[in-house]
Amino acid sequence: MNIKTIETVFDDHGKVLEKSRALFPVILSMADICRKALESGHKILICGNGGSAADAQHIAAEFVGRFHNERMSLPSIALTTDTSILTAVANDYSYDYVFARQVEGLGDEGDVLWGISTSGNSRNVNEALKTAASKGLVTIGSTGKTGGEMVSLCQETLVVPSDVTARIQEIHMLSAHIICQLIDDMDWKK
Repeated sequence: MNIKTIETVFDDHGKVLEKSRALFPVILSMADICRKALESGHKILICGNGGSAADAQHIAAEFVGRFHNERMSLPSIALTTDTSILTAVANDYSYDYVFARQVEGLGDEGDVLWGISTSGNSRNVNEALKTAASKGLVTIGSTGKTGGEMVSLCQETLVVPSDVTARIQEIHMLSAHIICQLIDDMDWKK
């Protein structure tokens, strides 16, 4: 082990971070979409696989708990957490529908579905986005690389300018934290 690896990762992260400044309007738009849904009594559903599943849970926790400011709990559900639903749907239908079935059962018109996929081509996330659109949910996404199929399925998509999964995930969470901060800064009832 040596410090060169650390320097290389920091430098790579810095380059992606600098290129991601172009995404400021997208981050603001995604925050506004979430704000409008929450203000009108709707909820935010979030899904992803692997590290993106962990990100979905992290983001939902920031909304339900709080980010920085003391405020009322905001309705958000990570569709990645119920192992009984995930395994039953995967077994009875297909893993491609583990999130879509939850959107079908839990999503209401006016809710937001936030899909997370570093490639933008996760079939189960994209099937959920399709189901959400058919039910009148607002669809947003966080992805990277070329954006994949997800771009055509979302009303707003954060496409991180990188091909490296770790760098994409780092900018996803930074952007999610900014969205949480923008939501926290609103005048919510305590």
